[in-house]
Amino acid sequence: MPALRVGWKVTRLALLFALLGAHQAQAALFDDDEARRQIKDLAIQSNERIETLSKAQFDLVNQIQALREENAKLRGQVETLSYELESAKKRQQDFYVDLDGRLRKIEMQTPPPAEAKPADEVPADPPPKIASDPAVEARAYETALNYFKANKIKEAASAFELFVKTYPDSTLTPNAQYWLGNANYALHDCKKAIDAHKVVISRWPQHAKAPDSMINIATCQQELGDAKAAKAMLETVLIKYPDSSAAATAKQRLKK
Repeated sequence: MPALRVGWKVTRLALLFALLGAHQAQAALFDDDEARRQIKDLAIQSNERIETLSKAQFDLVNQIQALREENAKLRGQVETLSYELESAKKRQQDFYVDLDGRLRKIEMQTPPPAEAKPADEVPADPPPKIASDPAVEARAYETALNYFKANKIKEAASAFELFVKTYPDSTLTPNAQYWLGNANYALHDCKKAIDAHKVVISRWPQHAKAPDSMINIATCQQELGDAKAAKAMLETVLIKYPDSSAAATAKQRLKK
């Protein structure tokens, strides 16, 4: 009987271990399937996220490329406009210089007559002022004008200012005063430009540069925000110099 009981216990233990092993095998099989399913779900989710990120990155690259192309296009337009502006300023500068040269030649061909004096007249004390050399004046004026033409505006302004102080009675002084105003305008000093041009129209109202000085004054007044004064100046050009080229310019500006 004891042997029978021992055998029975061994059998029960064997069955218990068998049942435990089967349960663990089923649990392991269940865990493997669940892990595979979760891995598959994660892979699907990762692929979807990667696709979304890839699409967003692709769209961003396209936007950056479009912005680069637009930026290059705008840069090209700015460079073109800058070149055209500089070319227009150069053409205008050359035109004024050429016109000034022609007027100067006409003026130099008709110098003011020398005042006749009796042969026996004794010079007063102090001695009379010695007339300046027209050739020296012309060279000084030409130097200032060449500075302006070479776009050396500061040097031109200084040279024209020196000329009008040194040769106040020269036939070239009205022109030098006019170009002094233009040089100050090119230096973005509208107040000095207005003052210089006002000297032209006050001292030499019949000079060919006077109506042009009035146009330049109107331009400066407009830039300084004084539209009313600019309009009045343009209207004055039409009244005082109706047949001048400046009058045509004034008409065009008044229409705007």
